[in-house]
Amino acid sequence: MAISHQLKRVDFIFSNENDWEKVLSATIKKKPADLINELISSELKGRGGAGFPTGLKWKLAAEAKEDAKYIICNADEGEPGTFKDREILSKVPYKVLTAMAVCGYITGAKEGIIYLRGEYKFLQAELNKAIEEFHYYCKEIKFDFRISIFMGSGAYICGEETALMESMEGKRGEPRNKPPFPTQRGYKNMPTVINNVETLVHTFTIFKYGAKKFYDLGVQYSRGTKLFSVSGDTPKPGIYELELGMSLQDFVYEFGDGDTKAVQVGGASGFLVPRKKFKDAAIGFKGKLVGISLPTGGSMMLFNSSRSMYNVLDNYLEFFREESCGQCTPCRVGCQQLLLGIKAVKRGEKPAAYLDKLLRLTETMQLTAKCGLGQSVANSFSSIVENFQEEMIY
Repeated sequence: MAISHQLKRVDFIFSNENDWEKVLSATIKKKPADLINELISSELKGRGGAGFPTGLKWKLAAEAKEDAKYIICNADEGEPGTFKDREILSKVPYKVLTAMAVCGYITGAKEGIIYLRGEYKFLQAELNKAIEEFHYYCKEIKFDFRISIFMGSGAYICGEETALMESMEGKRGEPRNKPPFPTQRGYKNMPTVINNVETLVHTFTIFKYGAKKFYDLGVQYSRGTKLFSVSGDTPKPGIYELELGMSLQDFVYEFGDGDTKAVQVGGASGFLVPRKKFKDAAIGFKGKLVGISLPTGGSMMLFNSSRSMYNVLDNYLEFFREESCGQCTPCRVGCQQLLLGIKAVKRGEKPAAYLDKLLRLTETMQLTAKCGLGQSVANSFSSIVENFQEEMIY
C-alpha cells in the first residue's frame, strides 16, 4: 500500500512578493557557502521532473574555476497538460528574478537569461518591465547581476537543457552528449546553472523562510511542495500547490469527477495510472516511497470512463513524432513505428500479439535514445498498453 498522506494545500509560491527587495538584500549579505548548505539541507529537488538536487547543482557551479558563468531559467514549458510556469511568470515574476540573482551571487555568475517559450511571447513585455525595475534596485544596492530574455521558437525538444543551450547559441535545437554536464561546460562552453521556473521560486521560499519550513513539508525523499496543473475530466481544473507524498487516491478524491478511470501523471512523457493502482501510488520522487513512486513535472490529466485510451495514446504518439528532433534513430524511427503499429493493430491488420513487439521497441528506445524525449516515450506507451490493452484492440 502507498503512504497514507492526506492531500494538503499550501500557498507559498503565489503569496505576496512585495518583500522581494528585502529578501534579495538580506540574502546576498550571507556567505555563499551558508546559502548552499541551506539549500542542501532543505532537500529541494528540481521541479522539472528529473529531480536533481538543487543545492548540489549550485554547489558544483560555484566550485567551477572559470571566470564567466551563466544562470538560465528554463521557461520553455512545453509538456502537454502543464501550464504552471506561465502563471508564476505572470503573477510573481520578481521571485524568479530574485532567485536567479541569488544563484548568481552564490556561483559567481553575473548574467542570467530567461529562455521563454515561443508561445509565451505575450508575457515578454511585462517581464521586461519587471526586469527593468529589478535592475534598478540591483543598481541601488550595488549588486552586479543582469537578466535578459531569450525567446524560443516553439520546439518541445528545447525544454531539454542542452538542446536549450544549443538554441541559445544559434544552432539547431538538439541535445548534446553528456558528460560534460552544464555545470562544467554549458552555455558558451562555460559553467551554467539551468533550473526551471518553479524550482527557482522554491529557492525563494527557502531563502525567505529557511530550509526547515520547506523540509517539514512533504515526506522523506520528497520534501516540500509542488505546483500541479490539473486538467481533463475534473470539476476543479487549475493550478494548485500541494505537499509531495500524497497518494494518488487522495488526489483523485479531491479532483476527480467520481468516474476517474486513469490519471496521466507528468504529461505525455509521464505514466498513466489506472484506477486499480490509485491506492498503491504516491506522488513524489523515486526513493523509499512505499508502493509506486510517481515523479512529475506538474501535469495531472484525469480521464473518466467516456475516454478512449487508444485515442489518448494515439494523440501522445502524434505529439512525439512531431516533436522528435530527429537526431537519433531510436527516437526518430521509433516514434513513427509505434504510431503506425497501434493503428495497424486497431484496424486488424496486425494481431494483438504485435503490441508485445511494440513494447520491446519502447524498451530499446528507453535504453538507446539520446535524450529524455525518446527515453520517456516508453512511460506512457507501456502504461497505457499494459493496463488498457482491450482498448488498443477493439
